[in-house]
Amino acid sequence: MYRQWSAEQAQEWHRRQGWGCGFNYLPRTAVNWLEMWQADTFDEVTIEQELGWAARYGYNQLRTNLPFTVWQHDRDGLLARIDRFLQLADSHGIRVMLTLLDDCAFSGDEPFVGPQKPPRPGVHNSQAAGSPGRAKVLDPDSWLDIEAYVRDVVRHFRDDARVQAWDLYNEPGNGGIFSDAHHCALYDTRLEIYALSLMVQIFGWARHELPSQPLTVAAWHVDRDACHRAFNHPIDVAALHLSDIISYHAYVDTPGQLAVMTKLMAFGRPVLCTEWLARHVGGVMEEQLPLFKAQQVGCYHWGLVQGKTQTWLPWPDVTPDPALWFHDVLTPEGAPFNEREMALVRQLRETA
Repeated sequence: MYRQWSAEQAQEWHRRQGWGCGFNYLPRTAVNWLEMWQADTFDEVTIEQELGWAARYGYNQLRTNLPFTVWQHDRDGLLARIDRFLQLADSHGIRVMLTLLDDCAFSGDEPFVGPQKPPRPGVHNSQAAGSPGRAKVLDPDSWLDIEAYVRDVVRHFRDDARVQAWDLYNEPGNGGIFSDAHHCALYDTRLEIYALSLMVQIFGWARHELPSQPLTVAAWHVDRDACHRAFNHPIDVAALHLSDIISYHAYVDTPGQLAVMTKLMAFGRPVLCTEWLARHVGGVMEEQLPLFKAQQVGCYHWGLVQGKTQTWLPWPDVTPDPALWFHDVLTPEGAPFNEREMALVRQLRETA
């Protein structure tokens, strides 16, 4: 009853879904997911506008993260806002992947409710906040609260057709911090050990709620210069063997994208690339979007509209190019950064 989906069950789900082309979503008015989901800053007008733009260009799916800290302080309000968000997405024909936990706390701060810090000028995703936050990941005594959160949210939406899938934990063990000077990738062995243990337990908690949607955690350890060694990290190995559907992150050039995709297709399960698009390092839409379509790999590039996350700027360890955006595809007015990219989205979706 509480077991991983069979490969056959997962492939049948994939056939019903069809090919999906999507994006990771934060509205342009939110610096992080705390700001997106708190009652005072839940910007329904902007969300409605931006999802309308996305549908017009041909997108049919998105991935967005949920904040444990908001659930702790305003459980009923958060569930109501998730329901409203799903209504808005569904009205535009967009399916939603919900992500429950996230270790990408690039701001270096523990998550907090209330007004969020403004973006640091010139810094990519400078106020990214974790869910539940690294302090709680490193404190197993707090995991009962995390279990309550996971079970509550999954139970509430387990039969909701507007929820496409559950991404249980974004980049477990990621200890990176974005600063004005550099991207510090902190390989904190302690964080990785605890995150791995927590991730395994989350699969169990979620499965016990009997969701009708598949569960996944993305493999994310890939070296841009050595894609053939991708996903050998213990966290990735566990994630790939526990997931109902295979998902991964790859901000790499096109040969690298093909290499990691081919490796993961050997699992015999549907494959989704839930983070990609890094124009400065060769991860470009003109090459990789047709590749995803040809291989029937669903995809979600990073970012939709240029906004407070500043993810059109490159990572601090990547050489800037004023002619390129790193992530994101639309201006705050809804115009494409690159008309050819949006024409390609339309074309591939129309022939899906």
